[in-house]
Amino acid sequence: MAEVTTPPHEETGEPELKRVMGPKLLMLFVVGDILGASIYTLTGKVAGHVGGALWLPFLIAFFVAFLTAFSYLELVGKYPRAAGAALYVNRAFGIQFLTFIVAFAVMCSGLTSAGVAAQGFSGKYLQEFVHAPSLIVAIVFIAVLALINFRGVNESVKLNVVLTAIELSGLLIVIAIGFFAVLEGRGDPGRLLEFDTEGGAFFGVTAATALAFYAMVGFEDSVNMAEECKNPVKIFPKAMLGGIVICGIIYLLVALASSLLLPVDKLSSTTAPLLDVVKTGAPGFPPLLFSGIALFAVINSALINMLMASRLVYGMANENIIPKQFATVHPFRRTPWIAIVFTSLLAVGLVSALKIESLGGTTSLLLLTVFALVNISVLVLRREKVEHKHFRAPTWVPILGAISCAFFASPVTGRDPKEYAYAGTLLGIGVALWLLNWVFLRVTKSKKEQPA
Repeated sequence: MAEVTTPPHEETGEPELKRVMGPKLLMLFVVGDILGASIYTLTGKVAGHVGGALWLPFLIAFFVAFLTAFSYLELVGKYPRAAGAALYVNRAFGIQFLTFIVAFAVMCSGLTSAGVAAQGFSGKYLQEFVHAPSLIVAIVFIAVLALINFRGVNESVKLNVVLTAIELSGLLIVIAIGFFAVLEGRGDPGRLLEFDTEGGAFFGVTAATALAFYAMVGFEDSVNMAEECKNPVKIFPKAMLGGIVICGIIYLLVALASSLLLPVDKLSSTTAPLLDVVKTGAPGFPPLLFSGIALFAVINSALINMLMASRLVYGMANENIIPKQFATVHPFRRTPWIAIVFTSLLAVGLVSALKIESLGGTTSLLLLTVFALVNISVLVLRREKVEHKHFRAPTWVPILGAISCAFFASPVTGRDPKEYAYAGTLLGIGVALWLLNWVFLRVTKSKKEQPA
């Protein structure tokens, strides 16, 4: 397969981003993004919806994410550019307003994910080490991530490798503790088939899956890094699908261990569920060590989401969807520094306003809606051919992906109505920004057309 390179950005005149990610780094990026703050912080909240059968929502969420991943692979193979879902929807429908809202929704999902990580960092895991005001810690946390992001993608990706290894070790510890607990006759296998929900098993599973889906998101972040990958058309399929399968297996095993060792009421009431699993299953294991591992996992999740959000803003500026100033690249660090500052300020606002469960549920809702549009975009863009060979998903996959994403984003799943209110508020802000952007672009165009 011939290598596909990204053409220079003639619209902005800015230099290209630096290509540093090969297949191994890309797979670690996918794994590190998925295995982030969600599994360390929201496992108990999922159990609160479904009961002891905690593994089932994660299994269904894996299936839905896997379907949508095929659609992303076809599109990133055809259009190896930053901007991801917004770029695909723009090419499929050509409606600038829809493109802007999709871009804004994806950006908000990344920022709400970073908010989950920031609040998780400042919560019970950190309290094992030091007591500090949670909000101040969360804001400082985001500021430090912005500096790392500005430093450069090479440094950020290398840090991701280290942090991914650390967060993976923490999850393997939980799995090992669960395994040995079962061998020793501890734990309650009967809980694995219990559906302890007020609205019945169906609504309990669907509501839990809608939240558990948040734990599987992250694979889509990688397409926003396409312009910083070496030969993205070739390396994306194995890296993305391999990463999702690895994470899906780990999540199922962690869910099983958690249900075996802790009753639902304890799981659902803690902000550090896996720490409590470790304390119950292996009382002699140093809690400070596991808390430290969890903190590194949270850092990694937030770093990758902030990387994605800033690259999305950069990509949209290159597509002339937002003002080109957002595509400004620092001449020495080769990073989109204005986009980094903008997304970091928005993240601070979100983490100051919403609680962790609301942030997770809102992230899931936004992304499921976007994923439904991406699956439809695959089918629409089949009419548009490109010169190079690329991955092609079976036609039934995006159809089933669109239906499943739309279902889990709908109210029939028993979602908390507040999540729709939060998502609506964020999208309302997006509409206001679109209007401001529309006026800005019209004024700029008018000035250019005036005779000198």
